[in-house]
Amino acid sequence: MIKKLLSALILLFVVQLGVFSQNRQEISIPDIPGFFTMKCDFHMHTVFSDGNVWPTFRVQEAWQHGLDAISITDHIEYLPHSQDIDADHNRSFEIAKPLADQLGIILIQGSEITRKMPPGHLNALFIKNANLLEREDWWEACLEAKEQGAFVFWNHPGWKAQQPDTTLWWKEHTRLLEAGIMNGIEVFNHHDFYPEALTWAKERNLTVMANSDVHGTIDMNFESFRPVTLVFTNERSAKGIRQALEERRTVAYFDGQLAGDRKFLSPIFFNSIKIANKAIGLKNHEVKRIWVHNNSDISYKLKQRQPSIGFSCPSDITLGAHQTVLLELTGTSDQVINMGVLKMYYEVENLQLLSGENLPIVLEVANK
Repeated sequence: MIKKLLSALILLFVVQLGVFSQNRQEISIPDIPGFFTMKCDFHMHTVFSDGNVWPTFRVQEAWQHGLDAISITDHIEYLPHSQDIDADHNRSFEIAKPLADQLGIILIQGSEITRKMPPGHLNALFIKNANLLEREDWWEACLEAKEQGAFVFWNHPGWKAQQPDTTLWWKEHTRLLEAGIMNGIEVFNHHDFYPEALTWAKERNLTVMANSDVHGTIDMNFESFRPVTLVFTNERSAKGIRQALEERRTVAYFDGQLAGDRKFLSPIFFNSIKIANKAIGLKNHEVKRIWVHNNSDISYKLKQRQPSIGFSCPSDITLGAHQTVLLELTGTSDQVINMGVLKMYYEVENLQLLSGENLPIVLEVANK
């Protein structure tokens, strides 16, 4: 029986290895001033809990899809493959780590504490021994995670299987927060968005996260790019990621939507685009065209939030990923020729602040 199982696992690994291209798909999201922008997925599963793939597959998949760091967070309490795979809770990390080191993927040891609501499911990152998290009482498991120096976040807070009607904050989460155990919260999980999590992140100083929670393959679960947590680090290392998570330097990103603090969303946007900087000399009743280039993988959707002074401009703009867009500006005042800078006032509809509002921006064009 053991020989058959080992043969099946080896075959599974070989098949999975063969489906991968040798090409890495780089992700074009700019660094911001003072920080590196690291693309991370901190929530995924393997056959060592309820996933369908081997741990090294997760590493290869992350490398091919352009990620910088991942955490394999197999369940502590839910092990549907335990009859076929008998191993301790550290095994998926141990198997994946050598390949991660070889491919330059930062692999952070993690586990999922899996309980009914409350408190629901919690991921513990940067743990040292997952086996010690196996406790009968959920609070004892969380205290052990804290003792190991873990960064803990609340998974899929509005998951319909646990909160079918209303996404609630429970007293147990207040207890975790006040004890310094819970540090973050998922805003995006798999295909779901939890706007309540944005409010809680702002009110309770929680780090915003977006993760795939993938059990099968990424390609079979996501038509476009998987959810990722953009982490703004001082250095490209696990230490840098840990510090950034603790200091809440993150943005949640999925399906073209970004959610987070203005101080990170704004530089992402402005470091993604370039506007024609030659003075256009716009006069009254004249039409001038300028170009705006987007060098990122993110398509930005702009909606005018107030009229410009002395000229008109498009009310809606889509700055497609890696595209250049021409904008028409029409002079509407004799005074426009005397204006040194023309300002256009927009909000970016797919960049959402912690308040739930869209990011306001000002596009500026030299006029003389």
